[in-house]
Amino acid sequence: MKKVFQVIFLIIIVGLIYLVYESIMQPIRFQEQFDKRKAAVVERLKLIRDAQVAYKTNHADYTGSFDTLINFVKTENFKLVKMEGTLTDSMLNEGMTEKEALKRGIIKRDTITISVADSLFKNFSPDSLRYVPFTNHVEFEMEKAALTTSSGLVVPVFEARVTNKVYLKGLDNQERINLDDEADKLGRYPGLKVGSIEEANNNAGNWE
Repeated sequence: MKKVFQVIFLIIIVGLIYLVYESIMQPIRFQEQFDKRKAAVVERLKLIRDAQVAYKTNHADYTGSFDTLINFVKTENFKLVKMEGTLTDSMLNEGMTEKEALKRGIIKRDTITISVADSLFKNFSPDSLRYVPFTNHVEFEMEKAALTTSSGLVVPVFEARVTNKVYLKGLDNQERINLDDEADKLGRYPGLKVGSIEEANNNAGNWE
């Protein structure tokens, strides 16, 4: 009988040790996966931003459609200004401007046309631009808008976003809920996003 109690007691101790171990390791494992997924999502949002900025260069506006954006990346070119030569410190100290340097031929500007796909997406498939990493082809939410500043200037803006619930799916639910609660208390978006349709923020990401 004594041995039975000893075995039961040992099992209880082992169980308690396991529970303590899990309580320590669970948030550590979550943080590791969170950092990995966040980095991948941020990288994708940066690519979306690059594509949107290039699109605006050609079309004077952003787009709220991934079909349109991806087609633009695949098929269109945009112009880049390439500058050759530099102004030395002594030239700048003498008051020489870039305009004067251009006249004298010290520096040269050349406008070149380059494929959007070749310049921004050399090692990335544009078709994947719409999809959130670590999901089963769930798409980012994306929309565009036009904001009017206090001076009456109309500014085009866009926003691409994904909630924590989507890109952290499958991880510890309570840890994810804690992130959402923290974002709610701080009045922030409960996820990752780039740009804003509520304010002109120069296409900043909320991780920056």
